[in-house]
Amino acid sequence: MAIDRDMPLKEQMKFDIRAQEVDIMEGDLEMIARELSDAYDGDKESRGDWSSTYAEGLELLGMQYEDRTNPFPGASGVSHPLLAESVTQFQAQSYKELFPAGGPVKTQIMGAISPQVEQQSQRVKEFMNFQLTHVMEEYEPELDQMLFHLPLSGSAFRKIYFDNTLGRPVSKFVSSEDLVVPYEATDLHTCSRITHVVKMMSNDLRKFQVSGFYRDIPVGEPSEGDPSEVQDKIDELDGKQKTYTKDDVYTLLEMHVDLDLPGYEDANEAGEETGIRLPYIVTIEEGSNQILSIRRNWNETDPLKIKKQYFVHYKFLPGLGFYGFGLIHMLGGLTNRNLCITTAY
Repeated sequence: MAIDRDMPLKEQMKFDIRAQEVDIMEGDLEMIARELSDAYDGDKESRGDWSSTYAEGLELLGMQYEDRTNPFPGASGVSHPLLAESVTQFQAQSYKELFPAGGPVKTQIMGAISPQVEQQSQRVKEFMNFQLTHVMEEYEPELDQMLFHLPLSGSAFRKIYFDNTLGRPVSKFVSSEDLVVPYEATDLHTCSRITHVVKMMSNDLRKFQVSGFYRDIPVGEPSEGDPSEVQDKIDELDGKQKTYTKDDVYTLLEMHVDLDLPGYEDANEAGEETGIRLPYIVTIEEGSNQILSIRRNWNETDPLKIKKQYFVHYKFLPGLGFYGFGLIHMLGGLTNRNLCITTAY
């Protein structure tokens, strides 16, 4: 990811797209970053009502004491605990089924059964359970967290990838508010653009830049960005607020998109450009709108150039669109039956 400062007129920036080195002019990079940022803003705006509904639904959990003066002094607002109880029961029962004491992995033999195949099946089961319960330390707590968010928002995501810094697979929970898709999206496999919003400390970002994973360029001071209605409500329920401002946290937009990169267009056997956009992963620092990396998102030996899928979508109920329905949608109206209790003096 070197920059040739001796290039006349334009700087030529190099990106390591997996095993392939690609040269893209700075002007093209700025155009790509601008187009993708505008697309992300549009995607986020298109689900504004969904965010508002989710934030208002979190209020119905009844986790905060509410001191009321209406309709008369001394009145107390009471929220029915149905929503909180239902979420807790789902989380507890699902966790027991998905992460039993013997391990979450079971094997099934397809085809003819022999002693050798049965032994191999047992070895695979033991190895996978060892990986998930001991090596992948984040798997169990991330699963526990996901099962609590899922019945609330109706959708939750898991991101599975190989982490080169750890040297092992990683499974991370991604909340629905941190994964943004276009308005017309129906599922992850046919979605033309998936944006994973990643919060990263400045020191971690610097480590990735020094290691060569991201471009070593100045990104300026971190931007606060637009306030998240959902995150504000979560902070309110947690009873916390940001008071220390010297923790530099950058917002990265990891966008899984289809692009027709200038100079690297898809071509047929005759060498003619097909106009087909190919799958890439583009990471943008939101505040400076600088592209930190572009990586190929298909196997180099794949003639069809099918994009790799890193995300798994879990739905509580199917819903009417991309996002599923949760208990907030199903029980929110019933829970929002507040009672007024007179305080005795």
